[in-house]
Amino acid sequence: MKIYLSLALSAILMTTTANAQHVNVGVKGGLNIYNIKNSSSLEYDSKVGLHLGLLGHIHLAPQFAIQPEIVYSVQGAKYSVANVETKLNLNYINVPVMFQYMFQNGFRLEAGPQVGFLISAKSEVNNNSSDIKTNLKTVDFGLGIGAGYIQTSSGFGVDARYNIGLNSIYETGSVKSTNRGFQLGVFYQFKRK
Repeated sequence: MKIYLSLALSAILMTTTANAQHVNVGVKGGLNIYNIKNSSSLEYDSKVGLHLGLLGHIHLAPQFAIQPEIVYSVQGAKYSVANVETKLNLNYINVPVMFQYMFQNGFRLEAGPQVGFLISAKSEVNNNSSDIKTNLKTVDFGLGIGAGYIQTSSGFGVDARYNIGLNSIYETGSVKSTNRGFQLGVFYQFKRK
């Protein structure tokens, strides 16, 4: 399934890039504040992490763009039961494709789908870590909504995004648990056109 998703995404990006007026490549990184929303009575606390990756900003029209990204993202959550804290450390490679509306003053609004590929998952209790990757789905589907600003003369910008998981991250069980997270970051676009 990963291969088919990657091939489909690559085909879309190549077709879009070939027809685009302007293409800018850049880097991005920043802070994550992630949590897990579930349908049970267990409440998770947010976990702070980071994200770091590459972006392609493709102008489709003067005010519209598509921005595919490949981002390493530290996610997860923490919870306490009987005064024992458990941390869930989940690491993903996320591939969001954001559709952007750009204002002339550098501000942008964006929304789009995201596919996440789980690369590691560990549960940590009292500094003892155990691998739980086999308990989680390897693919996570989500939706991102956000806003940003770029100083067009320098290529530097800031963005804020809220990511909402659409499918349960666990392989089994009747409780639906989804990733939810807020990202605040900075980015730089090389040779901005």
